[in-house]
Amino acid sequence: MKYLSLILVFLLLSCGNKEDVLLPKANVSVVKVVKDHSPIYIFFRTKGKDTLAEVNRKNSIISTNWLFNIDKRLPLKLVIPEVMKLQEKKRADSAHKNEEAQNYYTYADTIGKNMAFLPFTDVYYKIGEASKNISQLYFKKNGMIQYKGKKTYDFPKENLMPFLDSLIINPKAQITFSYDKNMTYEEYVRCKILINKLDIKQPWLVFINYNEDIIY
Repeated sequence: MKYLSLILVFLLLSCGNKEDVLLPKANVSVVKVVKDHSPIYIFFRTKGKDTLAEVNRKNSIISTNWLFNIDKRLPLKLVIPEVMKLQEKKRADSAHKNEEAQNYYTYADTIGKNMAFLPFTDVYYKIGEASKNISQLYFKKNGMIQYKGKKTYDFPKENLMPFLDSLIINPKAQITFSYDKNMTYEEYVRCKILINKLDIKQPWLVFINYNEDIIY
């Protein structure tokens, strides 16, 4: 737990106040080092019975890599709209734009005992259901994945690769990834890491739409 405490201390000092962000945890580092970066924080807040997402981006610089430090307890329905606003602002600022600057989600690698980073610069988010003409893999809050195509199947997310290996699909088809808006941000990060680790062998998988995540 010591390294996790150090991560939280880093966040506290970076914020300049006594607030913390509980980072998601995973067992692998997608990216271990990011240089020339600015922090963005999305805090978990409560007001009565309501949960709120509070953004602090006062130290962010457009031309740098942005590190999104987001509390793992927040639901996607609160996180993604804020992420979309920040993405749009960075993409639209042509005066200070740096083509090499990336966006990363931060999380704690429980195996490597370090802070790790998940790139999502090229991801475009959409709020609302996917077209019925496009097959989709819908990541549910309960840890299951639902495949929606000509038929519908539910299976544990640990079986994603075997399922894809067994799937027969039109080579010109697309599969869109979609996510339950009520799942936690931590669950979402773990789903993204799972997809990132896929060992792509089937030629048709190049038609998967990796750069659009649908939240509903």
